[in-house]
Amino acid sequence: ALTAAGMLMWSRGRALAFGVLIGLATAAKLYPVFLLGPVFVLCWRAGKWREFGTATLGAAVAWLVVNLPVMAFAPEGWKKFYTFSEERGIDFGSFWLIITQRTSESIEVSTVNTVSTLVTVLLCAGVGALTLMAPRRPRFAQLAFLVVAAFILVNKVYSPQYVLWLIPLAALARPRWRDFLIWQACEVMYFLGIWMYLAYTTSGDKHQGLPTEGYQLAIALHLLGTLYLCAVVVRDILVPERDVVRRDGSDDPSGGVLDGAPDAFVLGRAARPSRHAQPEAEAPRVEWGAARGPAAD
Repeated sequence: ALTAAGMLMWSRGRALAFGVLIGLATAAKLYPVFLLGPVFVLCWRAGKWREFGTATLGAAVAWLVVNLPVMAFAPEGWKKFYTFSEERGIDFGSFWLIITQRTSESIEVSTVNTVSTLVTVLLCAGVGALTLMAPRRPRFAQLAFLVVAAFILVNKVYSPQYVLWLIPLAALARPRWRDFLIWQACEVMYFLGIWMYLAYTTSGDKHQGLPTEGYQLAIALHLLGTLYLCAVVVRDILVPERDVVRRDGSDDPSGGVLDGAPDAFVLGRAARPSRHAQPEAEAPRVEWGAARGPAAD
């Protein structure tokens, strides 16, 4: 709820309110902090550094106001979430579980933590590069969905609430029933699969529930469904004419100060005439990738 309210404030151009709400949301659960990444690269491309700084400062102050008293008076309780997340082993719903079950070999928790973190960072860097190189600046909701999905896909556990993080972002990133229902059908199959698998492993009756191989298929369906929706969103970014939100001439209804703003910095294929709705005065745009390096036009 705090994340949704924060995104609403950003869409209305209220960067400080957005930052405060994202800071409070991060105090409740870690994933909302990932939304500052898309804001960073979008503001970089649009040259909106003041708004990004305001949002980041608001998020940091709000998070500290909530956390510092608990850190001071109950430090062990405060850090329990972080230590538990670090020490927790491979669990239900992750591709890591498929690997361990198929190979019958355990993987050190430290190895999983390191690899998951590195892959998440690489995927987020890829989203950042996509943002700066896309022919048209992506919408905020598209990037928010991609970075949270990246975190979920490589995590060592897939908790039931994770899909709830993605649903509102998916509705904003790709508002088409067909793609949404394809993804949700995979999620429904996964949740049926996990309960049937638990029945198989706890009932003692091997004729009841879903065996291990069936549960692995359910995990694969969940992963493929999420990857499918990610692929469709990436396609919309690379081919903005396919983005249903922009078919009526809109730029980024959830972008706030980014909506209709000219580009200030682009890379690669984006270093061409902008397809944005042109404002009255174009800001200087820095282009990289020309034969003689950066040039401002």
